[in-house]
Amino acid sequence: MEQLRIVAGDATGPQAKGPKIIAHVCNDIGGWGKGFVLALSKRWPGPEKDFRAWHRGRSGNDFGLGAVRLVQVRPDTWVANMVAQRGIRTGSGGPPIRYEALERCLAALGGHALALGASVHMPRIGCGLAGGKWSRVEPLVTEALCARGVAVTVYDHA
Repeated sequence: MEQLRIVAGDATGPQAKGPKIIAHVCNDIGGWGKGFVLALSKRWPGPEKDFRAWHRGRSGNDFGLGAVRLVQVRPDTWVANMVAQRGIRTGSGGPPIRYEALERCLAALGGHALALGASVHMPRIGCGLAGGKWSRVEPLVTEALCARGVAVTVYDHA
């Protein structure tokens, strides 16, 4: 079992050797324009382009809650677009995070990380614009990744 590490820093600049996956939560309506995705797009255009194309072609692919798509951004680095948010936050209603979808995303992410021999790096996924609670997200990350031997680093933006 790997320990989950929480450090101060920027998840778009993972501090590790070897293959790395940067994981984050996306919504199911194709929106990309607020939160962590802005930092991703500033560094690499590929994850946004791929997400938008994936969403546009959703009638013929696996796009939807619980789906994950990896986009290679460097020879040793991938971004995992994980669809675990229903819509976006509006004035009323509960938070858009869908914990069941996040759990499916993380299980798939664990498989990808093991196949690539990669560590996983992320902000506190699902806890920003998606409105989730870290007390519910952390156990999902620990079970799906750390318990399977995947090293995980969570970055709190300094």
